[in-house]
Amino acid sequence: MSMRTRVLFHLTAGSLLFAGAIGGAQAANLGFLNDTPISYMKPRDNESIKQAVIHALNVQKDGETSTWVNEGTGNSVKIDATINVASTAHDGTRTCRDLAVVLNAKGQSMNLRPQFCKEGSGAWQLQKKH
Repeated sequence: MSMRTRVLFHLTAGSLLFAGAIGGAQAANLGFLNDTPISYMKPRDNESIKQAVIHALNVQKDGETSTWVNEGTGNSVKIDATINVASTAHDGTRTCRDLAVVLNAKGQSMNLRPQFCKEGSGAWQLQKKH
């Protein structure tokens, strides 16, 4: 797995959803995963989409969709995404939001379903799914 891909998995909103799958896929020599949209992302793309996800978590209502494009990040590969806040749940001071993120690059698309939670006015934290 390239360093760029490894960094991407740590920074991208849905990274924890795929880290285990990609590691296993590399071990099984499933090279087709090398051409997924996430494999074309660079650190500046990662930071940009991270900010777009945080913005969506903070301001979008359930069912609202925003778009992200990596324009201006210096990447020659055009990557875009739709970010949809699917649902919000409250439990005391804890708030959790489920997202549906679709990444697109070079004719390929990738669906991510991350969940983020926060306590009170704290920072959003990506939740590991079991």
